[in-house]
Amino acid sequence: MLSSKAMRTHWQVVASSTDVSPGPLGVRLLGDDYVIWRGPEGDLVAAPDRCPHREAPLSAGTVEDGCLSCVYHGWTFAGGGRCSDVPSADEGVPIPPKANLSTIGVTEKYGLVWLCPAEPSAPIPEMSVDSDPSFRRINTGVAVWKVSAPRMVDNFLDISHFPYVHVGTFGGAQDSNVPPIELVDLDDGYHGYRYEVVAKNPEEAQKTSGSAESVVERVMTTGFHLPLAVRSTIAYETGLVHIILLLATPIDEVTSYFTFVIWRNDDFDVPAEDVIQFDRAIGEEDRVMLERLSGELPMERTALVSVRADKASVEWRRRFAGLLEA
Repeated sequence: MLSSKAMRTHWQVVASSTDVSPGPLGVRLLGDDYVIWRGPEGDLVAAPDRCPHREAPLSAGTVEDGCLSCVYHGWTFAGGGRCSDVPSADEGVPIPPKANLSTIGVTEKYGLVWLCPAEPSAPIPEMSVDSDPSFRRINTGVAVWKVSAPRMVDNFLDISHFPYVHVGTFGGAQDSNVPPIELVDLDDGYHGYRYEVVAKNPEEAQKTSGSAESVVERVMTTGFHLPLAVRSTIAYETGLVHIILLLATPIDEVTSYFTFVIWRNDDFDVPAEDVIQFDRAIGEEDRVMLERLSGELPMERTALVSVRADKASVEWRRRFAGLLEA
């Protein structure tokens, strides 16, 4: 995966917007280290985390008035990565052109920071609900999981693990038999399936579900957007809709950033942290399970044994493998 040029042409999440204020923030994407900071106008700048002078990590420096200064010799970089000051240089001597940083693509969307090291080949996955005033968006921060990013996507597309991995949260009421899965094109460019789930609704989940019943019925969709995004929509009988965007980003082959973003059409009265508490618990169950798995997820078609319930994951793996080989 790290050797795939195609992965470097897609936008990937590395931080929350609030993590960069003003910076610098060091991140790693696909085995490479980058520094991110806010320039003079507040816009994000991203570049390799290496000063061109003596290769000190720029993320160890400081930002003042939108300019990033290297901790080693004080070389300073302004908006766009332009080197604006070399304290040790003779007065009047031009700054060498190679002193400027080679910046990469960086942008903010959905309260997240996205990087694209090469020329983008596709836009950031669409979430049209973000512009719907009847929904609020709740960000949850970015964590590091000790698991390969493709294993995370494979897990997020799978409902057959619910009665086993999630027995401590919502999975205890679900039938272990998975009904036939029909893959369809969902809205906003996601590809996946629709299904219904009977879920446990313990007290700690009731602020999320909006119901005081011990068991609730969920009408759901789960779909993927290449390369590593999964969206789940949950509709309750009360009319409440709870949408989750799950994002996995490869730090390296076996370590990943993880974040999830929620949109929901509630009355906005329930504190955001109360809303996401139950989803955090679900995510923690996934993390504990996935960190028991070692190595990368095999991409070869026959490398893993799959059954009908794995249909969505098998299709995602087929398309993802094609992307890696492109």
